[in-house]
Amino acid sequence: MGRKEKATEKNYTVRLSVNALRNIDEITGYIAFINQQPINADKVGDTIFATISRIERAPYAFRECDEIPTKTKMYRRAICLSWLIIYKIVATEIVILVIIHSSRKPSGIKMLKRIK
Repeated sequence: MGRKEKATEKNYTVRLSVNALRNIDEITGYIAFINQQPINADKVGDTIFATISRIERAPYAFRECDEIPTKTKMYRRAICLSWLIIYKIVATEIVILVIIHSSRKPSGIKMLKRIK
């Protein structure tokens, strides 16, 4: 009846920058030790990594990062609970640049272009 077109999916690899790893450690550490909620810290960490997994499967499903506009729309952001996960897409690699609380001022986000 009709032609079946095979969907061509790109396989992306995810790389977490040193900043992002440090951010995850700070977030979960604060919740576990300062707020004294270790179980909640585990849940937040799991949710962050689940969101990163969703980014890996469909990186263009999330909004462009308004603070870093580009023609190629390579800088994106995903919202995870109260945090923003800001990442860039280069060819078939996704680089998680930073994870910041959504209440923070985004003025320092432009500096993320320097992260490799």
